[in-house]
Amino acid sequence: MENSSVKDLMIPISEYATVVLGTALADAVTALEKAQEAYTASKYQHRAILVLDNNGNVVGKIGQLRALEAIEPKYDFNDKIEEIKNYNFSEKYLAQLRNKFRSEEPILKTENLKVIATKKVEEFMQKPSPGEFVAENCSLDTAIHKLVAGRHQSLLVTRKEKIIGILRMTDVFAAVFHEIRVFDV
Repeated sequence: MENSSVKDLMIPISEYATVVLGTALADAVTALEKAQEAYTASKYQHRAILVLDNNGNVVGKIGQLRALEAIEPKYDFNDKIEEIKNYNFSEKYLAQLRNKFRSEEPILKTENLKVIATKKVEEFMQKPSPGEFVAENCSLDTAIHKLVAGRHQSLLVTRKEKIIGILRMTDVFAAVFHEIRVFDV
């Protein structure tokens, strides 16, 4: 494992759930379900969808939390809460703010879900930050540091400037702790 690199554990984009800009949320979720069907019980299912531009380049990602935030009518308020956290307000106060600004309207009403299903992925996708990239030939040590330091669920794997895959925390965790289990303590 000491000589393992990112490319040993990454999932190529061709095996991952992808959609292009302009895709409706309902179609993106269908793409995720299809990608999950391809995985056996021995592999972890995908929990995100990669968004591609018309040239096949990754321009964003939609995780499960981001998709649920799209359902929440005022989901953009969570971004403001993240900014407010920088001023060291207590979690109790932040929770009160979240509750205050939470919509009183039920989220799961049929009419709301119909509207949400047609939202385009670019309306709520997360654009990759500079810390979310790792080169395919990097060591797993480097990748683990990036996952932990950035608190990322996954990293986008690059070859030169092109994104060629995704390295998921679940796969890194499984590989590392499989190695640890062999030691009798």
